[in-house]
Amino acid sequence: QVQLVESGGGLVQPGGSLRLSCAASTNIFRESAMGWYRQTPGNQREMVAVISSDGFTVTADSVKGRFTISRDNAKNTIYLEMNDLKPEDTGDYYCKGLDGATQTAYWGQGTRVTVSS
Repeated sequence: QVQLVESGGGLVQPGGSLRLSCAASTNIFRESAMGWYRQTPGNQREMVAVISSDGFTVTADSVKGRFTISRDNAKNTIYLEMNDLKPEDTGDYYCKGLDGATQTAYWGQGTRVTVSS
């Protein structure tokens, strides 16, 4: 069974940092892109950052310069380093992986990030 498990969310003050992790139960994503998405209150789910199998990244303008996505294929894990967090970053953060062989997308259950003083 393919599972993506996020961790690392929590409550942080504005200007603080968090590091999210997403561990896959399988190595089927090693040859394909993975990414982080978020759903903030009152908004639809949006892309935060994606990373290709060889490390090419795309980051949303709203978090560019503050968030960094990375991956460790040996651990089947991707990360999202979040710095200078703002209240508008509050939301549920989801990991997504694409099985390139079947073009099936898998989602994690989400981890909540709350930025508040």
